Amino acid sequence: MRADTLREALMQAYQTNPTITGARAQLRATDENVPIARANGIPSLDATGGYSESLKSATNSYLTAPRQATAGLQLTVPVFQGGAVKNNVRAAETRVEAGRAGLRSTESDLFTRVVAAYMDVILNTAVVRLNEQNVHVLQVNLDATNDRFQVGDLTRTDVAQSQARLAQARGQLRDAQAQLISSRETYISVVGTPPDNLQSPPDLPNLPGSTENAVDIALRENPQLEQARQALKAAGYDVNVAEAGKLPKLSVILGGQYYNYLGSLPPLAVAEGVDNGGNSATAGVQLTLPIFQGGRPAAQVRQAKALRGQAIEQATAAERQVVQDVRSAYASWQSAQYLIRSSRSAVDANRLSLEGVRAENSVGTRTILDILNAEQELLNAQVQLVTAQRNAYVAGFALLSAMGRAEANDLGLDGGGLYDPTLHYKDVRGSVWDWREGDDAEPVATSTTDTPAQTSNVAPLGEDETLDLGVGDAGE
Repeated sequence: MRADTLREALMQAYQTNPTITGARAQLRATDENVPIARANGIPSLDATGGYSESLKSATNSYLTAPRQATAGLQLTVPVFQGGAVKNNVRAAETRVEAGRAGLRSTESDLFTRVVAAYMDVILNTAVVRLNEQNVHVLQVNLDATNDRFQVGDLTRTDVAQSQARLAQARGQLRDAQAQLISSRETYISVVGTPPDNLQSPPDLPNLPGSTENAVDIALRENPQLEQARQALKAAGYDVNVAEAGKLPKLSVILGGQYYNYLGSLPPLAVAEGVDNGGNSATAGVQLTLPIFQGGRPAAQVRQAKALRGQAIEQATAAERQVVQDVRSAYASWQSAQYLIRSSRSAVDANRLSLEGVRAENSVGTRTILDILNAEQELLNAQVQLVTAQRNAYVAGFALLSAMGRAEANDLGLDGGGLYDPTLHYKDVRGSVWDWREGDDAEPVATSTTDTPAQTSNVAPLGEDETLDLGVGDAGE
């Protein structure tokens, strides 16, 4: 039987999940803002051409040719744009950095979803197995109760209590099976393939020793906070761009033109020595000095400053959110670790209690209801244990994510090669060729329409077998 590991699930999602592949495409689009901004400071070359023919010439047009073809070239070299180009480029480059941080955040969020989906399948599989075991035990109890009722050792009330508890257990089993199917379908949606014999996850690396330590790391490394900080920096460049709208602009212009009358010169013009074709060249400097623009530059500056103010507040909000996420995840992780230990103790105690109640019932000092209650308490403790183990692992990973340490490099996901967001940027940053359009977009993420509908089938759990997800309280 094929077995899936958490590492394999993370790598599968990393390569084929549409959320992250779409975020990569978005970052590539953001990369293109840099050459777009640079283009405004690069010389431009324009070619013109034309043909004209006079439909009716004036009676005094003795020297005018009725046909003319022209072709020209003009080179414009921007010399000074008030700093707009420079600051536009800096803003675009800073937004690329923000986009990379956003991609890191998307990656971390995706991995958190994968871990939650992975652990939910393991948890719900365990809960189904526990409930199936419970149904089996209660069925055996009911059969034994009926046998003892037939010989007059028990009453109809004892039988009814056993029947009621079995019916309740079957209902709980159906609910657990539905939860398992739902978690398996969620796994397919996130990872892209059905779960198959999921293995216990590895220990989480580099968990912090205190809330303060976790917050300090997050304030330095959290990608969402880095994205907000880079956006704030870009907004500062936007203010400089807006201020450039009030400054002079200087360009150097070089031009050349060729004309040809296509042999249509009148005889008098030919006699006068007019050439049938020729060329000309021009050179000059163009200075634009804004004097009055209806208040538009000032409005653009005020707008840019207001947007920078918004970016300042968004950076503060991101910082607050990071602090909240780290502290909440740390508290949840610590709570779940404590609950794991207490639940293990409860399972051991309830197991001994059930054995004692059964023994006491055999000598007549305990009732059937006592046995049923003891079995239910054991089941509840077992479910609480596996739930706490799931919650501890997910909370621990969420803590790493909030700290900025739950990305592919942090997790060592090097199988199949990792996506390098700098390669596309390096490729297009200096591109100046107008016809280099790149390849058309093709699907990268995989479809899940061909995956089979999931069932609640699980491997059975042996009677009185201790179930553990394999997630301990190490790392506390």
